[in-house]
Amino acid sequence: MECYPLDLTIISAEGLKNVNVFSRMDVFAEVRILGYPKNKQKTHVDKNGGTAPKWNHHMRFIIDEPSLNNPGVSLLIKLKSDRTFGSDKEIGEVNLPISELFNGGVDADTKDSGERVVEYQVRTSSGKTKGTIKFSYKFGEKFKQEVEAKKKNVGEPVTAYPAPQHAAGASMAYPPHYDQGYAMPPPGYQQPYGGYAPPPPGYGGYPPPSGYPPAGAPGYGYPPPPGYGYPPQPYQQVQPPKKEKNKMGGLGLGLGAGLLGGLLVGDMMSDVGEMAAYDAGYDDALGF
Repeated sequence: MECYPLDLTIISAEGLKNVNVFSRMDVFAEVRILGYPKNKQKTHVDKNGGTAPKWNHHMRFIIDEPSLNNPGVSLLIKLKSDRTFGSDKEIGEVNLPISELFNGGVDADTKDSGERVVEYQVRTSSGKTKGTIKFSYKFGEKFKQEVEAKKKNVGEPVTAYPAPQHAAGASMAYPPHYDQGYAMPPPGYQQPYGGYAPPPPGYGGYPPPSGYPPAGAPGYGYPPPPGYGYPPQPYQQVQPPKKEKNKMGGLGLGLGAGLLGGLLVGDMMSDVGEMAAYDAGYDDALGF
């Protein structure tokens, strides 16, 4: 595709509208080609010019030949006031068709393009013109820009691998694995457990080693190795301690009971003696 380089030099501006109320403007220019994606460029910020900034900033754009006469392709220059806080404030802009610049900057007979200095009025957001901007431009020599196309690699050797084969219905990319000692299942057999052989019945894993009883037999399990842990101790029932009787209390109780019994017997004997004496006296009185 044939293209032209466009060299721009944004020189200065004068008589711009002051969009800052209480301070001086710090103005910069933002330039782009409408109709081309991602080609925006900026000048530096003039912190001393105010409404008459100066830059002399150079920039370059590449424009293909069909766009030179396309009415939808234009040069857009926006003037903005730089702000530390918040978004930048727009002052005004200049929008020029590329065809106008190209036809005015290239000699129709010699096709020679020399540098031209132009000045255009700045249009504010309200539609009124306020101030001017000066810049120079030049279209360079036409050149051919090659568009790199992606080429397919034809004729290069390709390393291919056979597709994995596995049992019908199994969702795995590699052939099923079988533990040693088990026979291969018949063709068409759908493997459970994701393609692996099922464990032997009654055992949750691998077959028991030789010399041990089969699964489910009495005393099934692995005996502990010799010397492992503590030796078994015989079970002994612990008898609760016997309560000792209070000998002094028993002795006191027996002594008290003996004294009480002696007193009762003594009283009874005294009563019997008194009755006998009474009867003897009564008999004597009657003369028996």
